[in-house]
Amino acid sequence: MDTPTPLFSLLCFFLFSLFLGKEQHVVEGSRLWPFGFRPKMLFVFGDSYADTGNNRKALASSWKLPYGITFPGKPAGRFSDGRVLTDFIAAGYLGIKTPVPYRYRKELGGRLKYGLNFAYGGTGVFDTPAPEPNMTTQIDFLQQLLNDSVYSKRALKTSVALGFPAFIGRVVNQMKANLKRIHNLGVRKIAASALQPLGCLPRSTAQFSFEQCNESENALVGLHNQLLAQAVNDLNKETNSSSFFVLDIYNAFWNVFNQKQAHEVSPTFVNPFEPCCVGVSAAFSCGSVDENGVKQYTLCSNPKSKFFWDTVHPTEQGWRAVYSTPALQSSLKQFW
Repeated sequence: MDTPTPLFSLLCFFLFSLFLGKEQHVVEGSRLWPFGFRPKMLFVFGDSYADTGNNRKALASSWKLPYGITFPGKPAGRFSDGRVLTDFIAAGYLGIKTPVPYRYRKELGGRLKYGLNFAYGGTGVFDTPAPEPNMTTQIDFLQQLLNDSVYSKRALKTSVALGFPAFIGRVVNQMKANLKRIHNLGVRKIAASALQPLGCLPRSTAQFSFEQCNESENALVGLHNQLLAQAVNDLNKETNSSSFFVLDIYNAFWNVFNQKQAHEVSPTFVNPFEPCCVGVSAAFSCGSVDENGVKQYTLCSNPKSKFFWDTVHPTEQGWRAVYSTPALQSSLKQFW
């Protein structure tokens, strides 16, 4: 497996599970947490945008150099040079440690108190060519942990959830069913993320010398996001609640892409569509080597100057910028 792609059949999905304290507002540092609780646990479901080490080392490029060179300094299973969005949301917004990958739940049992990351690069809403568990199976993993009393049902009854779907029509319908399933487990807040502008990924902008996006792909993204908004509205009506809402990842990416003119989040992204790490030809990708072990990719001199790490995934600095955008910060507040 080379670099998994969050296109059409794939998704990123995050589930935040939070324990309650007393029924009052809790002030910790400068943050006021409503509902009387401070976040304790984070569960993550998704694809390569969220995977922090579940993919098999023999197959995934995320376990090959130069992945992980910024953090933790070597390949560690993240599809980036360093941290990904879930790391920033866990530490920066929720104030907890990043949950360990599901595959290491036994070896790192002491870290289970922070939750688990179920995401697998290359997977999706439905079955994909990647031999990894799709979204339904990932939710089954959580269900089994509940059945085995690794986590309590009461914890989910005081939880919120955040979802990143990734297709139109049939996939949105399946995503709707999955979100409702999590709601039925007792999760009180569920955010379904709008899809990022896929036409702006380097694999799409390459044909334009990384100077402009593929507007045809972004038009499909627009349709997807419209259907998703309607699905979320329907779920709120069906459950007679305001439990579901949309997280604005789409405009978060555009906030960063437009920063070249606005000089807002990080003015160091000279060309936000050009990746840091690419294969020397179409036959290779970031992390590729030939039969003699000679690398078949080129690497930029400073990953912090690039928004995209490879042809699909942002750099750590890119994810930091996305996390810091007004669009994402405003959306995250809807959890409370």
